[in-house]
Amino acid sequence: MFVTNLTQGLLLVVLSMLVMNEQMTLAILLAISAMFGLLDAFFGPASTSMIPKIVAKRQLQEANAVFQGADQVSFIIGPVLAGLAMETNGVSLSYIIATCLVIMSAFVIFPPFLKEAPVENNKHQSPIKDFKEGLSYVRKSSFLIMSILILITLNFFIFGSLQIAIPLLVDIHGGTPLHLSYMEVSLGTGMLIGTFILSKYTIKSKGKVALFGLIYCLIVFIIFSRLTHLSLLITLVFFIGLCMPFVFIPIFTAVQETTENRLMGRVMSIIFLAMNGFDPISYAIVSGLVSFDVSIHTILLSFGLTGLLIALFILYKAKSFQKAGSQMGE
Repeated sequence: MFVTNLTQGLLLVVLSMLVMNEQMTLAILLAISAMFGLLDAFFGPASTSMIPKIVAKRQLQEANAVFQGADQVSFIIGPVLAGLAMETNGVSLSYIIATCLVIMSAFVIFPPFLKEAPVENNKHQSPIKDFKEGLSYVRKSSFLIMSILILITLNFFIFGSLQIAIPLLVDIHGGTPLHLSYMEVSLGTGMLIGTFILSKYTIKSKGKVALFGLIYCLIVFIIFSRLTHLSLLITLVFFIGLCMPFVFIPIFTAVQETTENRLMGRVMSIIFLAMNGFDPISYAIVSGLVSFDVSIHTILLSFGLTGLLIALFILYKAKSFQKAGSQMGE
C-alpha cells in the first residue's frame, strides 16, 4: 500500500509538471491512467486484506463499513474540491493538490507506523503458483463462487451501466450539469448512508442479506430504467446507492472471517477482479448499444431484468449460500 501510494504520488508529480508546461498529450494521459489502474489493482486487495490483521473478528463488519464509508465520502467531496480548484486557479492546481494528498497518504500508511500482524505465510513460491493456489481455494468454496457471481452481477448490470447511463439520461431529459451533479451526489449519498447503517448494526445472515440486497437493488434499478422525470431519477438513484453496500460489505466481511490469513490477499484479489473487472466491459457494451441507436432506457431495462434472473436463480439454487452466511455470523 505504501509503495503503491508513493508511486502514484510520483506519477502525479510528472502529470502536474506536464500540465504546467503544456506538454500533456492524450497518449501520455492514457499511459498514466493505465498505470494508475494497475497500481489500484494492487492497493485495493491489499487494503481490504489488511483489515482482518488490525481489528478483531467481531469488528470486521463495522471496520468494512467505516472503510467503505470513508471511500464514499471522498467520492462525494473530492470532485467538488477539484472543481473548485480548477474553477479558481486552473487544472494545474488541482493536480498539485492531488499530488500532495496522495504523498501524504503514503506516509500515513508507512509500515513502521502501522501495528500490522506478522505474515503467516512463510512458504516461498512463484507468483503463478500463488495465483493457482488462491484460485483453487476459491473453486473449492461454493460460498466464494456464489459471492463472486453476485458481485459480478452488481457491478456489470447495475454499477457499470449506471456510470454511462447517468450523463446520457441527464442529456436526454434536458438536464444541466447541475442535474448531473445531483445524480452523482444522490448515488454517493445513498451508498454512504448504507455503509453507516452497516457500521451500527451487525448482520448475522451475511449471505442472505447480500443476495436480497442484490434483488432489491435490481428491482429499484428496473423501476429507474422506466422513469423519464429527472427529479424521480435523482430520487431512485439514491435508493440504488443505498442497497449497494448491503451486497458487497456482507460478502467482504464473510470472506475475511473465513479465509486463511495466508491466502487473504489472493482471495481478495479475485474478489476485486469480480467487482472491478466487469465495469469496463459494461461500459463498452452500453456505449456500443447506444452508438447503434438503442434507447438507454431499453438497455437499462434489459440489464436489470437479466441481473434479476441471475439473482433469482441463485436464490432458488444456492440455498447453502444463505445458510453459510448465517453460520459465519454465529
